[in-house]
Amino acid sequence: MTTGEMVATVFKYGGISAAILVGLYAGLLGLLSTSAFQTHVVYLHKIQMTWFKDLDIPESFGFMRNQVTTFFLESSDGEKLHAWHILPVELYRKHEVALLEEPVGVVSDITSRHAFKLLRNDPDARLILHFHGAAGTVGSGYRVPNYHALSAGQPGKIHVLTFDYRGFGRSTGTPSEDGILLDAHAGIDWAMNVAGIPPNRILVFAQSMGTAVSVAISNYFALKSPPVVFAGTILVAPFIDAATLASSYRLAGTIPLLSPLAKFPLLFNYLQRFMRDKWSTKDRIAQYIRTNEANGEMYRMTLIHAEDDYDVPWDHTTTLFWHAVNATTPVGISYDELEEKKTETKKDLGAAGSVMEWHTEHGTIREEILKTGLHDVIMGNPVITMAVMRIFQELDPSFTC
Repeated sequence: MTTGEMVATVFKYGGISAAILVGLYAGLLGLLSTSAFQTHVVYLHKIQMTWFKDLDIPESFGFMRNQVTTFFLESSDGEKLHAWHILPVELYRKHEVALLEEPVGVVSDITSRHAFKLLRNDPDARLILHFHGAAGTVGSGYRVPNYHALSAGQPGKIHVLTFDYRGFGRSTGTPSEDGILLDAHAGIDWAMNVAGIPPNRILVFAQSMGTAVSVAISNYFALKSPPVVFAGTILVAPFIDAATLASSYRLAGTIPLLSPLAKFPLLFNYLQRFMRDKWSTKDRIAQYIRTNEANGEMYRMTLIHAEDDYDVPWDHTTTLFWHAVNATTPVGISYDELEEKKTETKKDLGAAGSVMEWHTEHGTIREEILKTGLHDVIMGNPVITMAVMRIFQELDPSFTC
């Protein structure tokens, strides 16, 4: 075979391979325009990642016997949501004997359990409502270390409620934006009306996809009459909205989904029309801040992101921080103006990253950009414990170990 023939063969098979790849990608785009396929791609709810462990046996995830009470919440449209109520370790130690006497497994009436009574009957107890990200379950990956980090600052007082959205884990139904917001409402209803915890003792924590859920439900309650505002909100690795995330998202940090199309705005904007679930956090976070400012309600919000997050780029947080800050003033502030203020006032923590706080008469908005932490590892780090305690102690300086 001559050199020319070899070159022609290479181009021939290279062209065929390229055509196959283009065809496959076009097929993927066609599937992404369908509601059912979008649901699986956006929420990844069928990817369990619990490695054959039983979610009804939290001890298999490293918890003490009956440190976690497994039960089901019910949404207003009848979906059953698999939930964990997690006791802080020091409180567990003090009541270990009584807790060990109770049977393990899913309970039908959580109000009969000793752990629930420790939450409901303690006027100093705090509750963290935990909204996890896409894929997996309440027991997946770094979520268990995250629960420990959330209560580590006051291990005798800080309880955690986490649950799987509809379609995730053992929860019934199929996920959608409207449906998941009903699930979030069910969690808050349980916290306030079943456990009897007032909003000023409830902190909302969320990571990744859960940040969109938490901002949406916090905004919903802030808009109520009278308004309901929780002790604070912590957002880890949030994203601007679903379309912006899709334009930059890489599966497992390497495989682009729609990012190649972002280079063609007309085509990308056209495809956005087929996106069912928008999850517009930038709009909701601005409305949440603006509503609290107008109502004179105290609020506290912390946004945390790692620069080495390869799933959700950290500039999503800087943009959301600007949307939040911009909503605090009638005249607004441009992104560039805020960046200029950051050069003057943000704290440079070296290898630990940087911190910027924006204060108004009614609220505090805090941005923490870490150098390391990836997308999930960050959830078990001390920065999470510090963020929780900072909010609770701002409300009540006596809330310490």
